[in-house]
Amino acid sequence: MLEILCADCAGLPKSTIAPLQRAQNAAARLIGLVAPHDHVTSMLQQLHWLPMQYRITYKLCLLMHLIHTSQAPSYLTDIVPQTASVTSRTRLRSGSSLRYEQPRTRLKFGQRAFSYAAPAAWNSLPPSLQELSDTASFKRNLKTLLFQRAFYL
Repeated sequence: MLEILCADCAGLPKSTIAPLQRAQNAAARLIGLVAPHDHVTSMLQQLHWLPMQYRITYKLCLLMHLIHTSQAPSYLTDIVPQTASVTSRTRLRSGSSLRYEQPRTRLKFGQRAFSYAAPAAWNSLPPSLQELSDTASFKRNLKTLLFQRAFYL
């Protein structure tokens, strides 16, 4: 279930994420005085920086948390309906869950939309993390989860 967290990375192609990752690696090299041909992974760990694909997932999940706790603007809340609010699911077990509805897309391009990518990231979180109502503890636990996924698999 957690493999979904960063496997797709909001439907973005690697060609979009790679330049961002190179910029982050260059910043880590500059701060840590790492040689140009040495690995930068240990420096990212020391700085406690998430790789870009995980950072994108972090931002999507944080926005979904704000939507879930009613702290987000209404234009974002209107984009992602909760599964419990969908009339065809009110009698199902999923109707009482903390999940959000993902619209169907016919093209891979449609998976880049916030209305698809954000619920996909949120739905792949463990329920213990989805149930947190305090934003500070949610951010801390989410970053810990993603950090472990990025560096300790």
